[in-house]
Amino acid sequence: MPQPPKTLLPLGAALMAGGLSISAFAAEGDDYPKKTPVLPTIKVEAGAEAEKDGYRATTTRVGKTLQDPHDIPQAVTTVTNQLMEDQQVSSLKDALRNVAGLTFNAAEGGRSGDNMMLRGFYTFGDIYLDGIRDTAQYNRETFYLEQIDVLRGAGAMMFGRGQAGGVINQVSKVPHLGDRGKITGSVGMYGYYEMTGDFNKQITDTIAFRFNGMKRFDGGWRKNPAANDRPTLERDGVAASLGIGLNTDNELILSHIYTTVDDKPDYGVNFDSTTRKPQEKFPVKYYWGTNSNFDKGTVNISTATFTHHFSPASEWRTQVRYADYERSYWARTPSLTIAPNAEGKVCNTPTSCNGGPTRTMNYKTITVQTDYNHRFHLFGMNHDFLLGGEYLNEDSFRHSLQNFSGTTSANPPLFRPYKANSAGIPVEFNSDTYAVYVQDTVEFIPKWKLTLGGRRDEMRATYSSATSPKLNYGQWSTRAALSYHFSDQSHLYMASSSSFSPTADLYQLTVQPLPPERSNVKEIGAKWLLFDGDLALRTALYHAEKKWERNTDLESTAAILTKKRRTNGIELELAGRITPNWEVFSGLALMDPEILEVAENVNATTGVLTSANPEYKGKRPRNTPPYTFNLWTTYRLPYGWKIGGGVEVKGKRYGYNPSGAGPIPTLPGETKFHPNTAPAYMRWDAMVAYEQPKWAMRLNVQNVFNTTYYDAIYDNGPFTIPGQRRRVIMTAEYKF
Repeated sequence: MPQPPKTLLPLGAALMAGGLSISAFAAEGDDYPKKTPVLPTIKVEAGAEAEKDGYRATTTRVGKTLQDPHDIPQAVTTVTNQLMEDQQVSSLKDALRNVAGLTFNAAEGGRSGDNMMLRGFYTFGDIYLDGIRDTAQYNRETFYLEQIDVLRGAGAMMFGRGQAGGVINQVSKVPHLGDRGKITGSVGMYGYYEMTGDFNKQITDTIAFRFNGMKRFDGGWRKNPAANDRPTLERDGVAASLGIGLNTDNELILSHIYTTVDDKPDYGVNFDSTTRKPQEKFPVKYYWGTNSNFDKGTVNISTATFTHHFSPASEWRTQVRYADYERSYWARTPSLTIAPNAEGKVCNTPTSCNGGPTRTMNYKTITVQTDYNHRFHLFGMNHDFLLGGEYLNEDSFRHSLQNFSGTTSANPPLFRPYKANSAGIPVEFNSDTYAVYVQDTVEFIPKWKLTLGGRRDEMRATYSSATSPKLNYGQWSTRAALSYHFSDQSHLYMASSSSFSPTADLYQLTVQPLPPERSNVKEIGAKWLLFDGDLALRTALYHAEKKWERNTDLESTAAILTKKRRTNGIELELAGRITPNWEVFSGLALMDPEILEVAENVNATTGVLTSANPEYKGKRPRNTPPYTFNLWTTYRLPYGWKIGGGVEVKGKRYGYNPSGAGPIPTLPGETKFHPNTAPAYMRWDAMVAYEQPKWAMRLNVQNVFNTTYYDAIYDNGPFTIPGQRRRVIMTAEYKF
């Protein structure tokens, strides 16, 4: 193996020096290289593409080190590339349908783009790309992803500010040694088509280049009957990466991701206030928008990742990223009383027409993240040590769009992409966040491990808000776990973790500073590897509690949603091969959430402290069903045939805002709590494929029984979006 360089890059040198001093101290106590470590290790051929995982992931960096998810003392769900391919998944949202305990929010409240709930808590601030914060408001694609890791529970110690539900980490495809390529083409109902390409080229013994490309169009099944217009998705993207020094002590990966969006957005249908169900006055297939509406966006993400391997047990990894996210949209909200029309007008009176929600935004980030990992033996105990630091700069601009027409039925509103409103004050935000973190996993006696970690975040932010122009905060996050590995295939653990979000996290300001969100999660779990490690089974019992929960409505002066709430739950998950031909991926989540203390806010005009209606105490929070279940399974038949199918099940979900002092939602003439409710649903999918070494054909049928269901709820509860109707997609694949 080549010798380490005599000089080191300045970035992260201090952290590396600290790690080396620990290594030297360890060597004085015990000569680690001469011992056989008890801690499990993972053999990785650096730079070479490992054998592709099926439905059970065997490696992840969601714990900041490369390890088997089985060894992490916290619940982890991984959606693998093979699972996404078999299901014909194209978007992050569709991939996450495989995650038990996860539900979808829609775009109301200014939080457009990917917006999920996990264990009943928001995750819009907990989406990451290769371990770096990726919280911009946009819709993510999967063509450049190797897998998606979901670390459940509070993850602020490893990732920074966040929620109680967990972290969603997207893992990019990287270059590897060897030449390989794959081209796929898909066509389906409602004008659907997609083309993708994945090409890897080895240039020298240690240099390789990888390119992924995608073009996708989806015509949508809903339609404006007056204009014959449909909501559409039109996505394009490329992801290019260059690997230098692959399979050596010094590896450098340079990558750039570029994606564009040109959609016609769909805001779904109204809830009916007389039934608290999705409205039935107009057919569910009706769409209120027109081709004049738009949702346009461009994403550019450039990353440099340098890894230095001091030894098989010691690694220093640094990432530097610049990201630029631009987005502009104009959507048409539905109506309970006005049918869709060719102009996309919804007018209360001939002189008062609602233009619909508009937004233009630009969000830029600069991130520097460095981690030092070292396994060593000291005082008769094995250690897995982590030391790291992070710098994050965020610069955000957000405003409504300029109306280039009128507000009457004769002269309805008209908006153009990226043309910001000349009136009003845009919402602007700039911040610098600095963080350091340290963690050690100690095998203090054989088969028993103790994990202890802590992180300190300091943020300095300025805002365009007149009431809250600045924010300075410093917060600690902790993580602790006790693990018992009574065999290589079995892992029992108890874990406790904390997280926080500041008063203005994700640009949500209050009239006067209020305490940051604080979350604490306690979890007891067990993991087993069955059938020689081919099948992973896990279960977790958890208690998650959150204080000073923020509202996601960015325009709201009542920014506190609840003062305190919790979710108790249990999860079961199965992933992998039961036999060489039979694979399965399944999860069950049972959730019991409750509002423990109602919201407290400061009146924007008087400054008086106000409380939400006390009757919200004890109620089930919004968009948190009592159960979710997912199952996907495939079986290989002789002569290259493969069949598969599965089901997605979610219980009923509430849509309402519990922060107000007004009466609780009820049915007309009644007093019992009854908010807008998306009904429970069960959606079945199926697949049949014919696979050969160089090519394959696959037929996917989504929503086999053409069930009408509602899979996303707007944050404040007035609308819900119908899910995909039956759709047949044919895919051809060629490998070389």
